[in-house]
Amino acid sequence: MPQATPKLNAFPVFMRVEGEAVAIVGGGEEALAKARLIGQSSAVLRIIADAAEAELLAFIAANGAIHIAAAYDAAHVEGAVMVFAASGNEALDRRVAEDARRLGIPVNAVDRPELCDFFTPALVNRAPVAIAIGTEGAGPVLAQMLRSRIDRMLSPSLGPLASLAASLRGTAERLLPKGNARRRFWSDFFGGAPARAMDAGQASQAHDAAVDLLLSNAPASGHIALGHVALVGAGPGAEDLLTLRAHRLLMEADVIVHDALVPEAIVAMGRRDAERLPVGKRKGCHTKSQAEINALLIELGRDGKRVVRLKSGDPLVFGRAGEEMAALRDAGIAYEVVPGVTAAFAAAADLELPLTLRGVSSSMVFTTGHDLKGNSLPDWAKLAISGATVAVYMGRSVAAEVAGRLIEAGLSPDTAVAVVENAS
Repeated sequence: MPQATPKLNAFPVFMRVEGEAVAIVGGGEEALAKARLIGQSSAVLRIIADAAEAELLAFIAANGAIHIAAAYDAAHVEGAVMVFAASGNEALDRRVAEDARRLGIPVNAVDRPELCDFFTPALVNRAPVAIAIGTEGAGPVLAQMLRSRIDRMLSPSLGPLASLAASLRGTAERLLPKGNARRRFWSDFFGGAPARAMDAGQASQAHDAAVDLLLSNAPASGHIALGHVALVGAGPGAEDLLTLRAHRLLMEADVIVHDALVPEAIVAMGRRDAERLPVGKRKGCHTKSQAEINALLIELGRDGKRVVRLKSGDPLVFGRAGEEMAALRDAGIAYEVVPGVTAAFAAAADLELPLTLRGVSSSMVFTTGHDLKGNSLPDWAKLAISGATVAVYMGRSVAAEVAGRLIEAGLSPDTAVAVVENAS
């Protein structure tokens, strides 16, 4: 049974602060840290300190902050939308917190979580894009570590790209019908030519590419947009073995066509409003034939949908992806294949069992073992006898037959065998 998601004690929101006063009480290091954080916004900084350190004074001068050089009084925080008690003096910080609450102003007291109405996040700033990481005051160092990781992941051009998107939003809403067409445009905008141009520092070219993309997607252009199908490997079942590309495509998909063997937790990684179409595909129990699945993918592609065909393991290893690729190719539907961790690799990793080993096995075979009919042995069986590692998929029903035929053909009965079910 899936575990319940833990409840947040502090709910993250973004507060509008443009032109609003934010008061910071304190003149030392703690106050400077909060001033630098709030200084990344368009709020009006009001710093109350009768004795401010030189570095804070330099910040005030450089950033146009208001400095009230007097002993703290409750009147100093009136009209602020938030208050920081950052004096380093417990008694004063408590007084500031009490005054702020009496005035109905949210307050944060540095290093005193019991006095806080809110917690300040570690911030990744790509204005107008902002990512805030919080730990409810429990682990500021952890929040900073996460901030550093995320900061490295995001291009510096993300902010200008988002600003360009904002400038085109009204036009996009006017030209593109709500739903798939509009969603496809924005997906191509943030992942295609406009993003690449902006990343290269070419803002003008990014704008031109965005306009071209917008016009080509507009119904009046006469452009008939076909969809796209991604044949995606879901891996052996563990969510964290899914590739980053597979995760991205799931988030972009209008429709997810999935096999019964794919765990619900992986299917649920798609957008909440994505249509989910189960197509069965368990041994001996197929809710749709392969021909019906091929026809469904073509129909969805012709409807302009972004489709993820989600298969357990790797789509090219006993996944019948070859038939689906051929059908899509013949229908003129664009597609791509995203590999997944196949079951043999997951099983070997779980058991810490090398699939090739110097002096023992230098080759590997994937088989279902269902071709051991007649008198002659298939090529894979001959390789097994010569020392190759053999991975038998869907082998429960043929295990005895595989073992018997190989032993009859000369494979030692003492050959090591690992039997694995539900590898992940």
